[in-house]
Amino acid sequence: MNQTPSLHGPRPVLIVGAGFAGAVYGRTLAEAGWQVEIIDRRIHIAGNAHDAVDANGVRVHTYGPHLFHTQNKEVFDWISRFGAMVPYRHSVTAQLDDGRLVPLPVNRRTLEILYDVSLPDAEAVNALLESVAQPIKNPANAAEHLLSRIGPTLTDLFFRPYTRKMWGLELEDMDASVVRRIPLRHDYTSDYFPDDTYQVLPRDGYTALFDSILDHPNISVTLGTAFDKAMQADAHWCFNSMAIDEYFDQCFGALPYRSIRFHTQTRPRDQIDGTAVVNYTDDGPMTRETRWALLPSHEVDRGPDTTVTLEEPCSYEENNFERYYPVKTADGRFQDVYRRYADEAARHDRLSFIGRCGTYQYLDMHQVINQSLVQCRKWIDSQS
Repeated sequence: MNQTPSLHGPRPVLIVGAGFAGAVYGRTLAEAGWQVEIIDRRIHIAGNAHDAVDANGVRVHTYGPHLFHTQNKEVFDWISRFGAMVPYRHSVTAQLDDGRLVPLPVNRRTLEILYDVSLPDAEAVNALLESVAQPIKNPANAAEHLLSRIGPTLTDLFFRPYTRKMWGLELEDMDASVVRRIPLRHDYTSDYFPDDTYQVLPRDGYTALFDSILDHPNISVTLGTAFDKAMQADAHWCFNSMAIDEYFDQCFGALPYRSIRFHTQTRPRDQIDGTAVVNYTDDGPMTRETRWALLPSHEVDRGPDTTVTLEEPCSYEENNFERYYPVKTADGRFQDVYRRYADEAARHDRLSFIGRCGTYQYLDMHQVINQSLVQCRKWIDSQS
C-alpha cells in the first residue's frame, strides 16, 4: 500500500512480525504519524492467529484455537475498532479413558462424576477437596501446588499426562505458576474464563481483523521475508518479535520452546456436538481436538462434512523451529538465560524486542495487545 510522508523524518520504523504484537505496534505508530514497515517470514499476516475457510466451508485457525477474552475494556475497545465481534463463552470437556466427558477446569459436576458423590453446595466441595489434598505448605513446583489443592487422583488424571505431552516434562520439573492460573470451581460453572467480561470472536475471522488493523497509509507489509540485521541500518528503530536468542545467534544458549503439530480430519457433520474443544486425558500423543463448526461464525458454508483439528505437542526443533510456548521450569534456569539476552539487547541502540518470543513469555492475546499498547505509547512519548 502507498505510504504518506512520515511526520518524524525520512527513516521508517521497522517491525519484525505481523502477529498481534507487530500489528498493534504498527497501527499505534502509524496513527501517531510514523512511517512503518512490517516484514514477516511467513506468507500470511496475523501470526499464530491466522485463519482461513477450508474446503468443508469451515473457518479453521491454522495454529490452533484463538479465543479472545479479557477484563480490560481498553483492550476490548481497541480490537473492536477493526471488525465486528460475536459473543462466545468458551467451555471445555475432558474425555476419560472410558469415553465419558467431564467439565474442565474441574468444577462441582466433575467431582460428582469422578467420586460418585452428590455435592449439594460449595461447603461440600471444600470438604471433599480438603479430604484428598496433601498438606504441603509452600509448594515448590507444579506437582506440589496441585497436590496441595486437589490431591493425587485429580492431579494424575488431568495434569500429569497432559504435562508430559504438552511440556515434555514431569510436573515436578514445572514452575508452579504454570498451573496456578488454572481455576478450580466450587459450583457448576462450565465457563473456561468466567471472570472475563469480554469474550468474543471476530465475526469474519482473525485474518480479516488483521487486514483492517494494518490498513493504514503509513503501513507497508512485506511477507515471505526473513529478517536480516542489515535491515536495521535504514530504520529509525526496530521492534522485533523474533526469538531473542535467535537474534543473538544463541550466544548464551538456546531458549527452549514447545511446538504443536496440527492434524486436520474431516468428519461427518452430524457426528459433531457438545463443546468446541475436547481435551484428552490419556497417555496418547494428542492433547486436544477442536471442532471448528461449533464456534460461532466458523461454519461459513455448512455441508455434510466438517473439520476437526487434533494437536500433538513436540519440541520446536521437531517442528521446523516453530516456537509456540516458552518453557518455564521450577528452577528458573531458562529465565536466567533469557535475562542475559535481555541485558544484551538493552545495550543495543534503536532495538526493542516485543511479543511472546521477543520477551520469552507465555502471553494470551489480550495480554500481548495491552503490553504492546502501553509500551508503544511510552516509546512514542520518549521520541517527542
